[in-house]
Amino acid sequence: MSAPQNGWSQQYGDETRRYPAETPSGSQQGPAVEGGKLWAGGFGTAIVAALVALVGILLVRGVLGIHILSPSEAGAYGDASTTTYAFGAFAVGVLATGLLHLMLLLMPRPTSFFTWILVLATAVAVLIPFTVVAELESQIATGAINLVIGISILSLLNSVASIATAPPQSGPPIAGVR
Repeated sequence: MSAPQNGWSQQYGDETRRYPAETPSGSQQGPAVEGGKLWAGGFGTAIVAALVALVGILLVRGVLGIHILSPSEAGAYGDASTTTYAFGAFAVGVLATGLLHLMLLLMPRPTSFFTWILVLATAVAVLIPFTVVAELESQIATGAINLVIGISILSLLNSVASIATAPPQSGPPIAGVR
């Protein structure tokens, strides 16, 4: 192979091209997670989940007359198991927030994985009432309450995640727009 007509020596006189410094590996990841917004939204989600459980039980027991979680003599509210159910829904909301926070920090496409995990966990919660001995209408009502709790947690936390990980705006803010 022969050298080009103009020779190789002409290229050596050019200055070395300057490249920007390498960015730290941590800055190439997705947007940072604003933990305060995430946990505030997660706490609100947990409260909504507890209230969904309470409203669902009051609707099923008081309006529809289907006796779930306690004997029929316990009235529309039921007994201590109704309160335990509501606190359980609250705890699931808090645990789901913790899982989401961990996934946002460590995983690629965290909301996709989070959605799949919560959909499958909700499916388990819907199916569990059908594995115990109870009247069919009680099983259906309990499964329906679990479904609504799962949907509320999933939808609220997905929207909270998008707000808590929003990339910072470039340039000056537009008046009246956040």
